[in-house]
Amino acid sequence: MTLSSTERGLRGGLLTPVAPWRRLALGREITFCLGPDVTPVDAMARGVAFARRTLPMLLKGSPAEQAISEDAISVVRELVDITARRRHSTDILGRIVADGAHLTVSVGEAQGPLPRPDVEPGLYLVRRLVDDIGQYRGDEGGYVTWASVPV
Repeated sequence: MTLSSTERGLRGGLLTPVAPWRRLALGREITFCLGPDVTPVDAMARGVAFARRTLPMLLKGSPAEQAISEDAISVVRELVDITARRRHSTDILGRIVADGAHLTVSVGEAQGPLPRPDVEPGLYLVRRLVDDIGQYRGDEGGYVTWASVPV
């Protein structure tokens, strides 16, 4: 966090300093929302375009930035596709969080648990690219799917 000269002058008692762990957390997450009028094909294209533009900020300085980015984009594409075709709520909410060891991609909310990979072939690709995958119940009562892409 950077303070202007005016803010530094006010800091003497009025502004509390930000803890070091909090500074590291800032900017380590990106979120996107796709509205109800977006078709599954458009949802995939928009999710991928957003990830392609923003992942470099999360992966800056990573030795394998390009390869990790492509893996994460493939995971975003498949999870958005599955969620968009089995949509539970009006909007699709996607989130990518970087913790240093993984990029956690989550997309929701879908109706019901994930289908088997033989029903959704894109899950074969996702399972090959990630360390772990799972689901939890979202705020709207649907299922949010998350996948952990190694960095």
